[in-house]
Amino acid sequence: MNKRQKRDLYRIIAAAVLFVPLFVVEHLGLLELLPYPWIALLICLVPYLIVGYDVIKEAAHNIKNGQIFDENFLMMIATFGAFVIGEYIEAVAVMLFYQIGELFQSYAVGKSRESITALMDICPEYANVEVDGELEEVDPDDVEIGSIIVIKPGEKVPLDGVVIEGESFLDTSALTGESVPRKVSVGKDIISGCINGNGTLRVKTTKEFDDSTVAKILELVENATNKKAKVENFITRFAKYYTPFVTISAVLLAVIPPILLQDNWFIWLERACTFLVVSCPCALVISVPMGFFGGIGAASKEGVLVKGSNYLELLSEMDTIVFDKTGTLTNGVFEVTAVVPAVDEKNVKTELEAAMAECEVLGLAAALERFSTHPIAESIVIAHERRQGDLAIAEVKMTDVEEIAGHGISGKFSGKAVYAGNYKLMKQMQIPCEEYNGAGTVVYVAYDNTYLGCIIISDTIKQGAKEAIADLKKAGVSKTVMLTGDRKEAALAVAKALGIDEVQYELLPGDKVDEVEKLLSVAGRKKRLAFVGDGINDAPVLARADIGFAMGSLGSDAAIEAADIVIMDDDIRKIAHVMKISRKTMAIVKENIVFALGVKGMVLILGAIGMASMWAAVFADVGVAVIAILNSMRTLRK
Repeated sequence: MNKRQKRDLYRIIAAAVLFVPLFVVEHLGLLELLPYPWIALLICLVPYLIVGYDVIKEAAHNIKNGQIFDENFLMMIATFGAFVIGEYIEAVAVMLFYQIGELFQSYAVGKSRESITALMDICPEYANVEVDGELEEVDPDDVEIGSIIVIKPGEKVPLDGVVIEGESFLDTSALTGESVPRKVSVGKDIISGCINGNGTLRVKTTKEFDDSTVAKILELVENATNKKAKVENFITRFAKYYTPFVTISAVLLAVIPPILLQDNWFIWLERACTFLVVSCPCALVISVPMGFFGGIGAASKEGVLVKGSNYLELLSEMDTIVFDKTGTLTNGVFEVTAVVPAVDEKNVKTELEAAMAECEVLGLAAALERFSTHPIAESIVIAHERRQGDLAIAEVKMTDVEEIAGHGISGKFSGKAVYAGNYKLMKQMQIPCEEYNGAGTVVYVAYDNTYLGCIIISDTIKQGAKEAIADLKKAGVSKTVMLTGDRKEAALAVAKALGIDEVQYELLPGDKVDEVEKLLSVAGRKKRLAFVGDGINDAPVLARADIGFAMGSLGSDAAIEAADIVIMDDDIRKIAHVMKISRKTMAIVKENIVFALGVKGMVLILGAIGMASMWAAVFADVGVAVIAILNSMRTLRK
């Protein structure tokens, strides 16, 4: 408990110690033996003020600022009314149990916040900056890009950077939810928020603290509660109109029946007080946001950051999920598995000639692709270096190199055009060749308008991808779709291996948005579409989908910014887990709404006709709130 909670607990205990004997004395009829009624009033005011002075103070402050209708106002008016009609013990009881409920709410909300604020522990307090061979402890905010920092065993990584000396294992559990350490060595990227293992690392920083992974995550977490779900917005609007409505209703209940029925004013005033106590909306106002907060916290324990409760609500309605292929369903690590020179049937090549032809195809392609940063291009360059060494590429002087979006790359060697790309590029340049029908990604190579051959590049399916698709279907997803710019054969092979329902292949970057638009147009109003991508190249599609998941985002700023839900490692099996969390959260939230409104509505009616006492009102307020909050806390469990 924090200091405020402890102070409130002591006040409640003190008031309860005075209340219990007063309750016994009152039920024995001994209070009536006092010579003057005002003595009993003064005695009961002592525990009432001990436990309720802050409620009265807050109500008065709000009235002064024009914010009249809230639970403090309702409690103050209801208890004042109880004192007026001589129900002193009931007035104390209402305030005492209300404060017990408030304390419990405060404690429960604090517990739910712990699951998210635990992420704040990833924030580093200092960085060891190396200056002239000496180490200085400085604030991470003051470290410039390009500085050399030293991370000792057991210390938090304060900034993103590249390891220049040392080898160690990093504990990434605070970011990913996974306990398996990640090995880093010279040349490897390192991100802030991790905990260094048993080795000392020297790191060259690549980002300032404000742009680092840990800063982005903390900003995301702090803003998560600002994006409210529709249910939360409904409850906020409901409470805004509901509270003044029941206050006016209570006044009318206290005034109109006695006038029309010529009945006892005190009876109807007591019923109005009961009406006010029951009508306090704290059960809904606290339990519903707390349910969503708990759901976001449960997801964070899985290493999944949800940017707001609105996305958690949308996720519970997810019906269709669309995946980008490379880097999401596959590892995105391309390797050249074959080089197929063009076959000349009239002049069959010898084994040596075939080998030389392969070197020619691979060499020209590598000389051209070294100007591209695409993973496929890098794999071609690496494959050629393994065969011939970097010198062979350097000898081929390419000029006028140009990327052809969605098709490949072109350039000139010795004044003649060189092309490396897909089959569409060959057709566009009117270079005759036969389409390769095997599996894998194919890069066709041509020189001087002559087709030289093709390079086959394969990507492997990500571990757990097949299980993830199966889990999503078990969780209720009716359609799984894969979008890729890859060729038909490679795309269909991956889709078949994973059990994907629908696949769209050979897409240009802009085509993915069009495909998502088509899927959205056929979906129903209550059917939601999610897109899963790497968050860098797929930012437009992530933004267009109802829910955007960023994959492969460990250290990716673009992923954190573009997506609605960020999975802090590459495990797409977590999507099904978070979907289950969202549905469990929505079920609990709806249970709380139905339960709270049902009980309150029933007791309100009974109170208005004189069949519910002030004690029933206390249960309908505090009891219902406690039960709803306990129910909301179930969202914290995995």
